[in-house]
Formats: sequence, C-alpha cells, structure tokens
Amino acid sequence: MNMDGGAVDAVGGREFRYGVDAALVVEFATGRVRDANAAACHLLGYDRDLLCGMVVTQLHRGQEPALLVFTEAVIAKGAWWTRSLTARHAGGRQLRLEYAGTLLPGGDAMLLTLYDLDARRRRDIDEEGELYLRDGISEWRRVERVFQEIERENHLILQAAGEGIYGVNAEGKATFVNPAAERILGWPAEQLLGRDIHSVMHHHRADGTLYPAHECPIYAAFRDGQVHRVSDEVFWRRDGKPIWVEYTSTPIRVGGTVVGAVVVFRDVSQRHEADARLRAALAEVDRLRERLELENAYLQEEIRISGNHRGIIGRSAAVQKILQQVELVGPTDASVLITGESGTGKELVARAIHEASRRSGRPLIRVNCAAIPRELFESEFFGHARGAFTGALRDRVGRFELADGGTLFLDEVGEIPLDLQGKLLRVLQDSQFERVGDERTRKVDVRIVAATNRDLRAEVERGRFRRDLYFRLDVFPIETPALRERPEDIPLLAAHFLRDAARKGGAGALTLTEGDVRKLLAYPWPGNVRELQNVMERAAILAQSGRIALDLPEPGAEAAPAPEPSGAALLAIETERDRRARERANLLAALEAAGGKVSGAGGAAALLGLPPTTVTSRAKALGIDLRAVRERTRRALVC
Repeated sequence: MNMDGGAVDAVGGREFRYGVDAALVVEFATGRVRDANAAACHLLGYDRDLLCGMVVTQLHRGQEPALLVFTEAVIAKGAWWTRSLTARHAGGRQLRLEYAGTLLPGGDAMLLTLYDLDARRRRDIDEEGELYLRDGISEWRRVERVFQEIERENHLILQAAGEGIYGVNAEGKATFVNPAAERILGWPAEQLLGRDIHSVMHHHRADGTLYPAHECPIYAAFRDGQVHRVSDEVFWRRDGKPIWVEYTSTPIRVGGTVVGAVVVFRDVSQRHEADARLRAALAEVDRLRERLELENAYLQEEIRISGNHRGIIGRSAAVQKILQQVELVGPTDASVLITGESGTGKELVARAIHEASRRSGRPLIRVNCAAIPRELFESEFFGHARGAFTGALRDRVGRFELADGGTLFLDEVGEIPLDLQGKLLRVLQDSQFERVGDERTRKVDVRIVAATNRDLRAEVERGRFRRDLYFRLDVFPIETPALRERPEDIPLLAAHFLRDAARKGGAGALTLTEGDVRKLLAYPWPGNVRELQNVMERAAILAQSGRIALDLPEPGAEAAPAPEPSGAALLAIETERDRRARERANLLAALEAAGGKVSGAGGAAALLGLPPTTVTSRAKALGIDLRAVRERTRRALVC
C-alpha cells in the first residue's frame, strides 16, 4: 500500500483518504511503522525509508505509558484521539500534535493521523486576517471611532483619575492610557498605544512563570463579555520590576458586540508587602509560641523531676576546683564533659556552666540519653514532621531545636547506642539537621555539655564509643568527686538538706547535734550526695519535738563517730598537736553546719552540746575566725 498515491482504504465501512495530512500505519504487535506518507516525513523530519523502519516508541521517548493507553483505546473503540502525546522531530524539538488513531481492517494495525496544532493555529490566524482584509476595514474604523469617542468624552475623567486606566480593543492592543497608568507602569502612553498590552506588562506571573495570553482575565472580558475582577497579580513595569495590582477588566459593547475592554487598576504593592510581613510575623509568633510552650512544659517537668537546690555547696578543695573550672569555661562555647560517679552532682555543674555563660538567658535543655528508646532517638533529638511515621500526628520540635541559642545537657551520654552516635556527631560538627520525615535543613546554635559515669576513654578502646565523638565532647573535662572523698562538705550539705526538708514538710526548725554529725562523717556514702539528701529528708519526717532521728541504711550508723580502728591504731598515741587538729576540725564542721552561727537554735553550741561562751573561747584558742567562717559559709550557700 502506497500512502502517497492518494489511495483509499475502507475502514469500518467508511473511506479514509490519506496523503494531505501526516499519516502513519503502525503495527500493534511490534509497534513498527509499516508505512508513512510524505506529509508525515516532512512533519517529523525523517526520510521515508528511515521512518518506516522505526518503532513508534522511538518518536515518543518517555511517553510509553500514554502511548499504550492511546493504542488500547483505538483497539477497544475502533477510533480514538488525543493531545497528550508529543512527538520528537528529527532535529530534536518537541512537536505539539493531535493524534487520531483508526483501527485498520484485520485489526493488526492502525492508521495514525498527525495534526500539527501550531500549523493549525497559524492557519486560523491567517483566516482571521483574511476576514479583516475582506470586510474588517470598515469595522476597524468603526471600533476606532468608538474608542476615540470614549477618549474624547471621558478625557477629563481619565486625566484626573488616581487609578491607572487603559483600554484595549478586541485584539488586545492598547487604545488609550491615562497619566496615572503611565506613572504606575513607567511607560509613556505613546509607546503603549497600538501594542499588545499583555505581552508588554502582563506576560509573567509573580513567581516568574509564563502567563499565556489565552488565560489573561483582561482579554477574557472582551472574549466572554463578562466583568473580571482580580486582586492578586502583578504588572511588570518598564524597568522590569513587578508591581502588585488589583484590577477590573470591563467589556465595551457597541450595538451588542463586544469590541474591547477598559481596565482600571491600582498599585497595591505596599499593602501586599504589609500583608506578607504580617503573615510572616504571625507565623513567627506561632512558631515562638509553640517553642515557648514546649520550653515551659520542659522546664516545668525539670522542676518536678529535680526539685533540688541549683547551687553547688561545699568548702572542700575539690569543690573549689570545680567552681574555678566553671568560671574558666562558662563564658566560652567549648564543649564540656563532666565525669563522676552517680549522685555526685554532675547536673548541678552543668547548670552552673550554663548560668555562667552568655547563653544563660536561653534554656538549658536536659536529655537523659539512657531513657530514650532506640527507635525514638532521632525524633527526640531532631524532632519529626507530621505523618513521618505511625503516631506522628503533628510536627514535633526536637531537643536540639529547643536548645537553639542555649545549652544542651546530654546526661548519661555513654548510654547512646554506637550506631546512633554518628547521627549525633554530624549535628555537633555541622550544627545542622533535618527533622524525621522533613527535607528542610535547619541550623542551630547549641552549646554541648555532656555527663557520664562511665570511663569513656576505656569505652573507646573497647570499641563501644566513637573516638571522634569522644574527642568532640572532651574539650574541657571536669570530674565531680564522690562525697566520701570530701567529708568536710558533709555537715554543710546535711544542714542544707535538713533545712530544705523541714521547710517543705512544715516541720519547723530542725538541727543537727554533734552526735548526728559524727554519724554522718563515719558513714561511707555509697550513694553520694543523693543518698545524703534522702537520709536528711527521712530524718525530717521521723523528727520528734525538734530532734531528728538519723536512719542510715548501713548498720555501721550506730557505731562510734570514727571508723573502727585496727589493732595497730589502738596502740597509737595521739599527740597534743593531733588532738588540737582533730578538735579544730570538729569545731569547724559544727560551725559550717550551723551556717557560722554560734548560739541559738541550730547554732554550733547546740550541735556540740556546749555553752556558746565555751564555743567562742575554743574558736579563739584554736585560731578560728568566726567572722570569716560566717562569710565563707554564706558564699558557699550562694554558689
């Protein structure tokens, strides 16, 4: 069958002549082009021999699903058409076509007719031009007179109006422009008249995407005869800058025929910018409100959990060293690793570092790394987007984002599983992260303070902790000593916890006796400061008539004030110097526990069971400055 010979095929009882429109015969089984006419070769840019040997999918790369759907529709219905396919010209450009497929006799192939939509559009335009040339001169002149009359009759109004006003004819070309429109658009009227107004100032949307003329509401007014009001678009000035406008395009009728439109517009850029700023401000307010609510909830939770004194109490050399370290590292942004046994006050040191830093106005966010389930690690640290996983019903702010501008305290950092440590390291290095289920990268400014009761260096050697993460955390190490290593702080801490427990329980004034202090000093305190606090709270509960009853967990609590001496120690002879040193230490401990007070309830005299005058004279004889003791005790309480 020669398609260029103008042959006729009978298909479905009808005759189809091909030779004028581009046409292909395509086999269903192989998809091969069995035959093609000259129009098809010209349209697609291929020689006939080359085209006839091609598979139809080669002309429609990446469109195989749509081509399959179209082919099946032709087989099922006998004939079908579509505009969803675009063929590729031999030169590489895409062709905008309409496809008409007809099932050929035998059912093994189809006649595929291709209509060039761009050529059809050009023919339509040429046809319209012929109409204008044939009988449109008089109509054109009549329309021109209409606009001249409008301009003449409304000249004064147009000149005085504050809004921009211009007219367009049925071809979309400007017919008049008032001074306000000139001022807003930056175009002189003489350079706009007779020009296609859409292509001059309405060609692109605000986001820069092309604005096709057939979608233009201004032109729609003289096409459908309806008034079109638009409140959120841009016109483009002569200098290329966009201005936000609201406009009304009203059709102009002459004898029942729409001959153009009048457009009235005003510049609303300032209002649009104000609205945008307001929306941004409201969004920021919402974000900050959510963040503050989360911070408040977090801080309330922390208050309930901790409920203890925020300061560091003690006069021992170990405590003074810690305070000096806090003063040194606090004002910096260096990472700090606090080590020590459980209950030694690592969190108090972290809070002291935060309060000594420039970040003290922002929150200290605590994360108990040992309490976070493995599957919730990323969500807890980095947050998640709504729908990121089952149960994620809303966006959640993670601890890193919550601590932005402040300090993140990673308690029990040694408990983080090894496979999750890398994710933490990335955030520490880059200060960037993504919420779970969210592609947006967020940047935070967070200072890291970590704490552990493990030997992380040994954990690194055993392969249980990443070496690079350890060195990232261990910039400035601080070690908190166990309570048994600083016994001189026990009376001061015990007195503080007792006062605190009495105040909370409404038990009135409670004091420590010399015997109580000796018992406390003799106990080994395996539970550290936390155990001492519990003992004093229990003592306040068991107190009767203002006297406490110490209930130490170990049976050694009722033993002598000092540990049981060995046989060799029983034979040792105490010198006068040793006796005076022991008496001085005992008197200092009582004064520290009493806050430097000598007489009265809770004073050192009551603790020692001595008259106040005796305590004063002994202090003088032993070289103890009572005023200095009171001042030192006050400073320790403040810290």
